[in-house]
Amino acid sequence: MSGTPKPAASERSARWAATMSGYSGPVRLAHADSHARVGPAPGSPDAAPTPAVGPRGREERQELEESLLAPGATRSSGAGHRREPEEPDAWRTCFERDRDRILHASSFRRLAGKTQVFVFPQDHQRTRLTHALEVAQVATAMARACRLNVDLTEAIALGHDCGHGPGGHASEDALDPYVPGGFDHAPWGALVSLAPLNLCAETVDGIANHSWSRPAPSTPEGEVVSWADRIAYVCHDWEDAVLSGIVAPHQLPLAVRALCGERRSAQLGAFIAGVVSATLRTGQVGMEEEAAEALAAFRACNYERIYLRDASLRQGDAVVGVLRALVEHFSDRPHLITDRAGTLPEPSDVIAGSPEAVRAAVTYVAGMTDRFAFRQAVALLGWDPSKLPAGVDG
Repeated sequence: MSGTPKPAASERSARWAATMSGYSGPVRLAHADSHARVGPAPGSPDAAPTPAVGPRGREERQELEESLLAPGATRSSGAGHRREPEEPDAWRTCFERDRDRILHASSFRRLAGKTQVFVFPQDHQRTRLTHALEVAQVATAMARACRLNVDLTEAIALGHDCGHGPGGHASEDALDPYVPGGFDHAPWGALVSLAPLNLCAETVDGIANHSWSRPAPSTPEGEVVSWADRIAYVCHDWEDAVLSGIVAPHQLPLAVRALCGERRSAQLGAFIAGVVSATLRTGQVGMEEEAAEALAAFRACNYERIYLRDASLRQGDAVVGVLRALVEHFSDRPHLITDRAGTLPEPSDVIAGSPEAVRAAVTYVAGMTDRFAFRQAVALLGWDPSKLPAGVDG
């Protein structure tokens, strides 16, 4: 409205805005009192003729891998085979580039709005995004201890669930009928959701084959992520269920409590140690028998008390109904599909009801967050909100 006074910026905002130009020095500085250094100042008595603070470029760091990595670890030198050839980056290895691309990908960001166990998670419950971050932490911890390529491990871990649809694993049941051979989030993520990123063959392979039901990954880093995924979700899904009142700590199997107790940190530590110990001892990525038996018992307990409880099954049925209805809707109306990830043809090129339209609809629906999918069901299909998944209390 005219005549309405413009709000004044706070003193704090004004101070913050004033820092945008930085501070003067031999180079532009971020802090007025900056004193941290990575090497001696040029011209100082300690300065070398050519300042050297360690390897700076990609090629120099690749050379270091020969001395730092285990014999069977994946080297970035000689890797980097992409579907579309690219010039190497001056500073980053090929796997560092993959990790960075995944971090900036829309399919990775959307994991924040996708179910891990609970639809519409409460403040402290995991989402698919926090799950991916915890898998990356577990996987890189094991990779460092086993002298594997940490950057490749992290890239695979961060991208491993980017193919998941809304509503958790129920989305795979929902989308199965529309995909030849069935819908599997692992290859779907590697070959569809993340296809625009033009990732390295080793990264694509690790993401596509991280599930235990898939063929073994071609790298030890991929196998480490397979273990890290199971370790992370078994432990944190139980913790979320405990905090939600669905289970109680004393219901953990005896094998788990005997090995590592009831605290998630101790559980993670025991299972990580089981992988590192077995891998260093045998040269093959695996887990020591006692830890593996405890992990299997832990996972079976999760299935019995969390994933297959009546409320979870009802939630899954609701997810299946919503997603199938959306696929049918968009298969008949491909012109309504909005593609921001570059994974689909132009809607005008797709004939309604054709196999191409079905695949475009599956790709679109699989990429949705929980909230967007359920809102679409209400807005486009007239879905009764009371029949939508309701979260932990459903």
